[in-house]
Amino acid sequence: MIDKDHIIIKKENLGETLPTINELAGKEETLIPRRKITHLSWNGPIMKIRGYFYLEEIPMRDEDLVKKRLVLVGKNGTRISIPLSDLPIETLGLNEEVDDFYEWAGFEGTINFATLDDNGRPLPDSEYKVYIETEVHVLGDQRYKKIFTLGNVSSFLDKGFHSAKMEYFTAKREMKFNLIASYDQPVKTLKIISSKLKDFDPREMSLDAKGNRRGLFYRFLNSTGFRILYKLYCFLPIKEKKVLFASDSRSDMSGNFHFVYEEMLKRNLDLDYHFMLKRGVGEKKTFKEIKSLAYHLATSKYIILDDFYPMVYPLTIRKNAELIQLWHAVGAFKTFGFSRIGRPGGPSPASRNHRNYTKAIVSSKHVAKYYAEGFGIEEEKVIPTGIPRTDIFFDKEYENEVRSRLYEEFPFLKDKKVITFAPTFRGNGQQSAHYPMEVLDLEKIYNELKDEYVFLFKIHPFVKNDFNIPYQYKDFFYDFSSYREINDLLFVTDLLITDYSSVCFEYALLNKPMIFFAYDVEEYVQKRDFYYEYTSFIPGPLVRSTDEMIQTIKARDYKMEKIKPFIEYFFDHHDGNSSARVVDQIILGKDESEDSPN
Repeated sequence: MIDKDHIIIKKENLGETLPTINELAGKEETLIPRRKITHLSWNGPIMKIRGYFYLEEIPMRDEDLVKKRLVLVGKNGTRISIPLSDLPIETLGLNEEVDDFYEWAGFEGTINFATLDDNGRPLPDSEYKVYIETEVHVLGDQRYKKIFTLGNVSSFLDKGFHSAKMEYFTAKREMKFNLIASYDQPVKTLKIISSKLKDFDPREMSLDAKGNRRGLFYRFLNSTGFRILYKLYCFLPIKEKKVLFASDSRSDMSGNFHFVYEEMLKRNLDLDYHFMLKRGVGEKKTFKEIKSLAYHLATSKYIILDDFYPMVYPLTIRKNAELIQLWHAVGAFKTFGFSRIGRPGGPSPASRNHRNYTKAIVSSKHVAKYYAEGFGIEEEKVIPTGIPRTDIFFDKEYENEVRSRLYEEFPFLKDKKVITFAPTFRGNGQQSAHYPMEVLDLEKIYNELKDEYVFLFKIHPFVKNDFNIPYQYKDFFYDFSSYREINDLLFVTDLLITDYSSVCFEYALLNKPMIFFAYDVEEYVQKRDFYYEYTSFIPGPLVRSTDEMIQTIKARDYKMEKIKPFIEYFFDHHDGNSSARVVDQIILGKDESEDSPN
C-alpha cells in the first residue's frame, strides 16, 4: 500500500496541459521516455498499477538512485504526487527485451483513492489526468526527471470505465463521493473524476441539534435533572435484596447479563430483580424512564452494568451499594478508557467515566492491571472470575443445540466449511465508526475459495457505511451482521478472520484456526496502541492483503501452536463456571475457595 505520509498535494498553475519539467539543467527536453503499463486493475476505489518507465541513455542500475511517482493533475491546478515502489524490470515478465542498463525501470503501486490524504479523506472533488514521473540521480548531483502520460490504458477498463463509491466518517463530518475512471483519448492517459455527493455534519441531523427547544430540555433532564432526582432518592433506604441490571448497549438480557441472571435464578436466590435496558447510548429515555432509573440506582444494593453507561458515572455510589461492571470484552487487547489518555478519542484526565465501579470482572489475573488502568480504579477491585458468556464454550450440550439450530435455519452452513469475517470498526468511536470494505477483493476471494467455503460477514454494529454483497456472489458471501450473538456463530465457524477484535479470545477456546487481517497495522498501532506487542500477541498468522489471506487459507498455515499458551495466559479458569464465580464472589461475597462447584 502507498505510504500516505509521502503523498504530496499542492496547487500549481498547470491548467489542463501536460506539465513540462524544465526545472533541471540542460538535457531534460531532449530525453526520450520509454514507458508501458503492464497491469492496471481496480477493486472499488483501490487501483493497482504496474509497468516500467525509463529515459533512454540514463542508467537505472542502482535502486537507491531511482524514484517514480504517479502524478494526478486536477482542473483547478491541484497536483497530487503519489510515490510508487521501484521494481527490477525482470520481475514484470515482459515479452519484449529491455536492456539491463535500465534494471530498476519497473514500478508498482496500490492506491486507495478513498483514503488518499493524511487525514484519510477521499480524493478531492475534481477531474484529474494521471501521469507517471521518473527521477534518476547520476554522476554525483546530476538529476534527470521526466513526466509523461500513461498511454493507452483503455484495455484495462471494463466497458471503457470503472466506477466506485468513496466514503468518509468522523463524529463531525460525513462525506460521500463517486469515483469514475476512464481513458482520455486526446491526452492518451487515465482520467479520474471525483464527484462529491454529500458533505455534512451528522450532528445537525440529531433531534437535539442546537436551537431545538425539546433537545435543550431533554439534555437538562438527562443530566442535571437526573442527578438531582438521584440525590433526592438517596434519602430513601437501600433495599438489600434489590438487583438492577442496566445497559445502554442491549435491549434484552443477553451476553453476560443472561448468564449471570440465569445463574441467580437457578440458585433460587431471594432477590428482587429490575431491568433498565436500552439498545444504544443514543436511544432516548422517557421522563418516566429517567425518573425510574434514578430511583433504582439510588435504592439498589447491586447495580450491574455490562458496557459503557454514561448516566451513572457522575453519580456518587452509596456507601453500602455495589456498582459492578461485567465488561462485555474478554482478555486485554486494544487500549481503552484511561489507558488512552492523550490519544485521539481518549478521555480527559478529569473524566469521571468508569471510576465509580466498586467491582469489575476479568478473565485472568494477568489482565487485571490493564482493566484497573482503563477504568481508573484500584486493581483490588478487579476480580478474575472469568467471563460469564464464555461458559458456553465448555458446554457440549449447548454447542450441539446451537449447531443444530443454525444448520436448520441456514442449511448452507453445513454444506461447506465456514469462514467468519469479524473485524472491529475503524474510527474513534460510535459516531465515526466505519469499515473500508474495499480492502477486500470480493471477486478474488469468491473465485479462489467458493468451491470449499462459504464466507460470513459479522460487521460491528457501530459501522455506518453501506455494504452490499454483489448479487453474483450471493451463493458464497452472507451478511450475518444483524445476528446478535457472535459466540453462537463461532460454533459453526471453521476459520475466523478478524483483526483487532476481542472475539479472538472466545474463539481460541474452541482451538480452531484464525487469521488476523490487519491491512493497516502500523497506522492502527500508532493511533490506538495495544497492551501487548501485536505481532507476538496474536494466536494466528498476520496477513496484509487479500492475496496473503487466500494464500494462507490454501496453505492452511494457521500457526495453531500459538493457541494453547494464549488460552493459558488469558484465562485463569477453563471449567465453564465463570457465571457461578460471579454470583459467588461478587453477589454473595464468598472467597474464591468457597466457590460453588456448580
